[in-house]
Amino acid sequence: MILERINSANDIKNIDEADYDTLCDELREYIIENVSKNGGHLSPSLGVVELTVALHLFLDFPEDKLIWDVGHQAYAHKILSGRRDVFDTLRTEGGISGFPNMKESACDAFGVGHASTSISAAMGYVSARELRGTNEKVVAVIGDGALTGGLAFEALNNAGYLNSNLIIILNDNDMSISRNVGGLSKVFNKLRTDRKYNELKYSVKNRLSKIPVYGDDMINKIKKTKSSIKQLFVPGMIFEDMGITYLGPIDGHDIRKIGKMLRLAQNVNHAVLIHINTQKGMGYPYAERRPSFYHGVEPFDIESGELIERKKIKTYSDVFAKNIVSMAEKDDKVVAITAAMADGCGLKRFEKLYPDRFFDVGIAEEHAVTFAAGLAAGGYKPYVAIYSSFLQRSFDQILHDVCIQKLPVRFIIERAGIVGKDGVTHQGIFDISYMNIIPNMTILSPRNRTELSLMLKYSLDFDGPLAIRFPRGAVSELWSNVSEPIVYGKSELIKEGSDVMIIFVGSCAELAKEVAGKLSDYGIEPSIVDARFVKPFDTELIDGCNGRYRLIVTIEENVRFGGFGLSILNYVNEKGMGTPVYNVSLPDCFIEHGSPDSLKRKYGLDVDEVVNGIVKRLGL
Repeated sequence: MILERINSANDIKNIDEADYDTLCDELREYIIENVSKNGGHLSPSLGVVELTVALHLFLDFPEDKLIWDVGHQAYAHKILSGRRDVFDTLRTEGGISGFPNMKESACDAFGVGHASTSISAAMGYVSARELRGTNEKVVAVIGDGALTGGLAFEALNNAGYLNSNLIIILNDNDMSISRNVGGLSKVFNKLRTDRKYNELKYSVKNRLSKIPVYGDDMINKIKKTKSSIKQLFVPGMIFEDMGITYLGPIDGHDIRKIGKMLRLAQNVNHAVLIHINTQKGMGYPYAERRPSFYHGVEPFDIESGELIERKKIKTYSDVFAKNIVSMAEKDDKVVAITAAMADGCGLKRFEKLYPDRFFDVGIAEEHAVTFAAGLAAGGYKPYVAIYSSFLQRSFDQILHDVCIQKLPVRFIIERAGIVGKDGVTHQGIFDISYMNIIPNMTILSPRNRTELSLMLKYSLDFDGPLAIRFPRGAVSELWSNVSEPIVYGKSELIKEGSDVMIIFVGSCAELAKEVAGKLSDYGIEPSIVDARFVKPFDTELIDGCNGRYRLIVTIEENVRFGGFGLSILNYVNEKGMGTPVYNVSLPDCFIEHGSPDSLKRKYGLDVDEVVNGIVKRLGL
């Protein structure tokens, strides 16, 4: 195998050009083989194999810098940069990450996982290069919807002022950007990157600028004439108008064309954007036909394309989907908003039934939130469904545009808590903290299917900002027979006990039940309380603990600082209560990839550790 000859960065340069196509076939086979076992982002990585090979031939690692956007298309890059032998550990605990990671390899120039960051980071590298006076190449790859993010446009706007080379690859696999209009495009590509042409252009500009009175006017007229002609023939003028040279579009599966374009782009002393067209899922028929399904896929059978453990489970997203459709049927003011996550957030049926009231804004979480604020101000009832780790990108908009104005925007926080294999950039363990500190915000968390439905019904006419957070995966049915009406700021008593009161938040219901069961071995029958409201929490409940319980235990799947437990502890201290508080939560750190159950055990959300902590604090 040719791939076996690539064991470290830059080994690809020893491969004969005649073998490039075979190498691409082997890379695809290797990616498919390993993703079929561990799951992962298959379609994006298959779509950029030729691009990755061309970039590795063009760049010298780790001196040159390659910055991927989002990063779920970087599997071939990992393999070619010396991680072939450990690629079978992809997304497993202790194995390599599913995204570029600076700690993992010097060839990963920037850690990613969220979209639209590559151009900004690449510009930082370019500026660092200029300050040092070195000459390494810097390339940013953006695409797969990431260009819809506001950060990308902010960076493009800034990139237009660069006086140093930066190469931006626009990987276009589903976007409506102009196609090549013929031979004139090729002529302009060559002309605008030719070193002599650029030297002549700047020489003419400098000489004209020295002509008194008329020089600047002549320059402006030449620019206007040139731009008018280019508008007729050159695609991508939005980039040209920003001061970025546009090249393409070209076939993103042709290594030689990509390589040629990269060499041309290197001659330009400012930002250059190379537009390539690729096919998502290229090389695996099932992924080609269903690129979205195989975008992020669980382990599957290669021959049939079927998931290995395709169990039909009811998820919290399913419950939300059913309820929001029902609410929209009864109330024509209900609208749904998502940021490129209609499938993941359970909004496909809503979109089909109420297309006029469904808004997918693309990967633009900040816009989604302020857009929702406008809808709320206009008299509608917006539900913004976004994953926990992505919603944090819109913190300023939540605070400034929603909460200061106390607008009734409902935030549906999906995948709250530990999510597992996608790792550090996707763990939803900060949302309680960043929502908790904002005045006017109300936060709820359901323990089961019934409670989520009750909370959604409660949210419909709630007059202010409100968030409902729930985890990824199967919906719980625990204690579904206990379901009092939702009352603002009130918890629900699940079981009456003594000595210890356990207050859990949402998905920690099962852990609370198991802890209570084990405490009975020590003669302790604790009270169990569903917090329901993270903010405002039930102060009357806490006031009633003083002198009644020896210990209050809070359990949440969120980092400690800013969390529910810390709110309880602060309240107890401020009131001068004598009841100690034991806060069970995640440590204030970033949590890597692995299975959710294993990570929970590792970071303290474990029955035995919690029980031992309680017993120790009680002096038993």
